[in-house]
Amino acid sequence: MKLRILITLLITTFCFAQGSTTVWNSNRILIVYLSRTNNTKVLAELIHDQVGGTIVALELEKPYPKDYRSIVSQVAKENETGYLPPLKIAIDMNRYDTVFVGFPTWGMQLPPPMKSFLNKYDLSGKTVIPFNTNGGYGIGSCIRTINELCPNSVILDAFTIKGGSERDGIFLTIIGTRELEVKKQVQQWIININT
Repeated sequence: MKLRILITLLITTFCFAQGSTTVWNSNRILIVYLSRTNNTKVLAELIHDQVGGTIVALELEKPYPKDYRSIVSQVAKENETGYLPPLKIAIDMNRYDTVFVGFPTWGMQLPPPMKSFLNKYDLSGKTVIPFNTNGGYGIGSCIRTINELCPNSVILDAFTIKGGSERDGIFLTIIGTRELEVKKQVQQWIININT
C-alpha cells in the first residue's frame, strides 16, 4: 500500500513537472501583478514557484492613497475619465513570450494600473494568462477588458479566487492553511492551461 502511494506521488510529480515545462521556457516568462492587500502578491509568488520566470510588481509614479475610501473615489474617477496612471516600471518585453497578469478586481473592473500596463506594452503574439483575487464578487469585466487591450495575444483561461475584502477590514487572507489550499488550486490550473 505504501509503495503504491509512493509510486502515485512520484508519477504525479513527474507528470506535473513535465506538464509545467512543456509549453513554457521559464526564461521567457514574465509575471506582473498589482496587489494592495498582498493577496495577489501571494498568488503571483505561488505561480512563480510553479513556472519560474521574472516577477514584477506594478508600481505607480504617484502611489494611491492608503485610505480605502480615498482610493475607491480616485479609481472611480480614473475609470470614468479613462485616465491611466503612469507606471514606475520599465520592462523589455522582447525578453518574454508568456505574460501572467495578476490583479485584484476593483469596482468589478480591471484596475487602472493594469490598464496602464496593457496600454504601455504591446503584447501582440504573446500568451497572456490572467490571474485574479477579488472580494467575493468575481472577476467582473476584467477579462473582457484584457481581450480588448490585447487583441493580438493568445489569452488563456484565468485563475480567480476570493482574497480579502478591504472595505470590511479583511486584508491578507491567503496565508497558512488557506495558502496551501490555494497552492494546490494553482498547480491544477497550471496543468489545465498547459494542456
